[in-house]
Amino acid sequence: MNSIELRENIEKALEEIRPFLKSDGGDISLISIEDDKHVKVQLKGACVGCSVNQMTLKSGVEMTIKKYAPQIETVENVQ
Repeated sequence: MNSIELRENIEKALEEIRPFLKSDGGDISLISIEDDKHVKVQLKGACVGCSVNQMTLKSGVEMTIKKYAPQIETVENVQ
């Protein structure tokens, strides 16, 4: 998978999870992909101050991204 396909697949993953985040007043944006293995995202809105945002990041976002792009090793939230 080339870099363009990787970015497209990650965006597809975010589109899949976005409705769940928006239903709680939040959102997510892709910030960067480093070395085709590490993804940086930014949680927005209500997700920023949510006490379970790390669980959402690992159990929801990371799992969904890895479904579309299995070579991804880490997903990190940046401010």
